[in-house]
Amino acid sequence: MTNKQTVRIAEAKGRPMLHWVGKRPLDHVTAYPAQLVETFNPTGEETAAQGLLFHGDNKDVLAWLLAHGYRGKVNLVYIDPPFDSGADYIRRVELRGTNATAKLDGETYTLGEQIQYTDIWANDTYLQFMYERLILLKELLSEDGSIYLHCDPRRGAYLKMALDEVFGEDKFVNEIAWERSLPHGNITFGFGRNHDTILFYVQGDTSTWHQQYMPHRQEYLDQFYRYTDENGRVYRLISCINPNKNRPNLTYEWKGITRVWKFSRERMERMDQQGLLVYSAGGIPQYKGYLDEMKGVVVQDTWTDISPVMGSASEKEDYPTQKPEALLERIIAASSNPGDLVLDCFVGSGTTAAVAQKLGRRWIAADVNKGAVQTTSRRLQTIIQEQIEAGAQPRQATLGLGEADEEAPPPAALSFSVYRVNDYDLQIQHNEAVNLAVELVGIQRTKTDTFFDGTLGRRLVKIVPFNHPLTLLDLQLLQDELSARPDEDRDVTVVCLGKELAVDAWLEDYNKHRPINKIDVIELRTDQKYGKFFLHQPAQAQVTIERQDGDVVVQIEDFISPTIAERLEMDTPLFKAQIPDWRAMVDVVLIDTAYDGQVFDIALSDVPERKDDLVQGRYELPAPGGKTTVAVKIIDMLGEEVLVTREV
Repeated sequence: MTNKQTVRIAEAKGRPMLHWVGKRPLDHVTAYPAQLVETFNPTGEETAAQGLLFHGDNKDVLAWLLAHGYRGKVNLVYIDPPFDSGADYIRRVELRGTNATAKLDGETYTLGEQIQYTDIWANDTYLQFMYERLILLKELLSEDGSIYLHCDPRRGAYLKMALDEVFGEDKFVNEIAWERSLPHGNITFGFGRNHDTILFYVQGDTSTWHQQYMPHRQEYLDQFYRYTDENGRVYRLISCINPNKNRPNLTYEWKGITRVWKFSRERMERMDQQGLLVYSAGGIPQYKGYLDEMKGVVVQDTWTDISPVMGSASEKEDYPTQKPEALLERIIAASSNPGDLVLDCFVGSGTTAAVAQKLGRRWIAADVNKGAVQTTSRRLQTIIQEQIEAGAQPRQATLGLGEADEEAPPPAALSFSVYRVNDYDLQIQHNEAVNLAVELVGIQRTKTDTFFDGTLGRRLVKIVPFNHPLTLLDLQLLQDELSARPDEDRDVTVVCLGKELAVDAWLEDYNKHRPINKIDVIELRTDQKYGKFFLHQPAQAQVTIERQDGDVVVQIEDFISPTIAERLEMDTPLFKAQIPDWRAMVDVVLIDTAYDGQVFDIALSDVPERKDDLVQGRYELPAPGGKTTVAVKIIDMLGEEVLVTREV
């Protein structure tokens, strides 16, 4: 594979241009490797069209796609970025009620501002966050591609100007108003806000478009479609007279009456022979317009016919910002064809991928939240299993079918894979860690060498196992290997994750006395050229579980999410010092007082009602009789889970 670590990005040249504090152009991005996590392929098919689901920051995901052949290949983008909480805008990390104000290195905002969304606009970080991602999405869009950006009226004006700059004002198509909720009755000032905004832009001048229709209103049908023929078909009568009087070629005499008609004489004759004409008392012909031949009303830019996901809807995934499938069906049907590639990099509950799968499109989905990725994966597995049970075959086996006659296009594929991008689980074999480092750095593998892993230009490369930092022992082993190769004159690059403090002094002294075989180090987590290699560390919890007077008492003493600390660019000790209340990192606490090791049966669920509220942390529940296993599941604000069990 050809490695592309630095991906060049074209300059945004559109007008008008919105300016904000800290606005920076995006002329390149670092493409980190992708780590395969799981594959769902129940039929064992081999296809390049399978779905791709990514766990990681979507900027890293989009960079990976650009580096791996997807530039200009995406036909449709739909994104529903967060717009209710400023904390989400920065790293999509939102902590619960805290007043911390620690300064973050290299940033112009405080941690408190990052958490308290009311202050976030002072630093314009949200605009920079969205601007960079829009630029990357433009690079991925095909010439006939379209992008739909879902937002609310508070952010729409800013995002429209950003889209104008990135895509060009002339590529704007619609500002769609979707009525997302019922009218509000408790408004004290102003008019009720019950709609979202969807901004629709295209990439080029020949974009895919299929006109969408909605059913006529019943009152319209009752007023105009008042007739039924002998076959039970409902119709209305429509005048044959042309409202355009300047049509000489359609001006002729028909059964003694000269008018400008809507149809040619030949067409009128055919309609008359088919019994489609009805004559008024004055002899004026009208034609039968059958209801079952009418496509409906052309959809306008105000959508009031699609209800939000509420109550016990079958598609409900208990995801707070879930969008209805009907909304995505309209967008995907209008701006893509079966087999096209649809991308959503804020996938949330997975609605975009789910609808794309059902409509025979290929899809790519991404989210930084592990819970979102898990929800999307489960949802897609269910849909694919249903398609298989219904006898569906992937699109490759049904090419040649007439698209216009297909009610449900065949699926593009019946499989998908899940990847991590720069959020690596390194509890893995050394071979997999080597593969990640090779792709990131651009190393040429040398599999015949028993010690060195490859070359970088003329330099030899040694990759130190990622389960420990670079030590003096590693360097001594390297020096011993070079001593055993007296004819080796190449310098050496060592790739590692972290290094002991004594390493730098050792290297300085070693290189000072070496004309050849000099050693340099690429420390992936801090190296400027290769960005910041993000090591996924599982969350940890300290929990006591006891039986007291017939009750089970659960006390959560401490909790830390290294992932959240990492995304806020803080060392874990500093993070804990500034956020001393562990509950700020916790979204949900669930308890099962009789856990069987298989199914988690929730006996208590602590879900704070508001964003500023915290979980309780101490719980008393009735204890089952006899010995029992109590399980406590703690879910952090990124969807990471910790499960603690104890027999009491």
